Amino acid sequence: MKKIAILVLGICSQIVFSQANRFVYQVTMKPDSTDRNVIKTETANLDISGANSIFYAENRMKRDSILSRARQTGSFNFDRSQMQGLRSNLDFIIEKDYKTGKKIYKAGILRDQYAYEEDRPMDWKILPETATIGEYKTQKAETKFAGRTWYAWFTTEVPFQDGPYKFSGLPGLIVKVEDAKGDYSFDLKEAKKIDAIASFDQRGSIITVKRAAFEKQQEQFRKDPMAAMASMSSGGGRGGFRIQMDPNQRKRMEDRQKEEFKKNNNPIELK
Repeated sequence: MKKIAILVLGICSQIVFSQANRFVYQVTMKPDSTDRNVIKTETANLDISGANSIFYAENRMKRDSILSRARQTGSFNFDRSQMQGLRSNLDFIIEKDYKTGKKIYKAGILRDQYAYEEDRPMDWKILPETATIGEYKTQKAETKFAGRTWYAWFTTEVPFQDGPYKFSGLPGLIVKVEDAKGDYSFDLKEAKKIDAIASFDQRGSIITVKRAAFEKQQEQFRKDPMAAMASMSSGGGRGGFRIQMDPNQRKRMEDRQKEEFKKNNNPIELK
């Protein structure tokens, strides 16, 4: 009986560790530095399997699922208002490789998909302060990253040295992390087992660049979005992709894009 019990325990352990883990975070943001009363919240997932993890917005996964089904069926008659409601302030994917220590950031600019490897180290200072957050006993840590000072609370009760966004490298899972100004906060709300980590429908190739090159391209698009769109309209986009639009449509798109950028002037990374 003892041997059977040990065997059953071994099988159960294999099942547990063959599954992936999903940590669900509530992300709170103040995207407009001129109106700090505007607070947006989203749900984002950190999926961990083996020696890899992926962090992404739940809305991004839902949008991708709808578009993937539409491409498979050839029917794009989905609810446009529903898609609009699934727009995300976290329109990126971050993949971490525990073996190499690489963090890959993926995001799109118009129709082009870019990827860069994060090249800035995250040096943590572990502080003596402790706190119980939810069911976890946590300890506080501090780091300076991308123009902000960040405070994290991590737990050694969960054996993953990872966390939301690009945060990792502490001796346990990051349960909460927020910047000193109170502009951004990531709070763990749920942990559960899943069959496999999320995968996204990648169309076409990804343009791999250095981080500085991506940020330059992104800044150029923010300064003059219509110039980038005009380039694609004339066939200048990747693969000769063309966008056809009449002048009125272009004007509406330009106004909408400028208004959106105006209200999102407080990015998570300041430099």
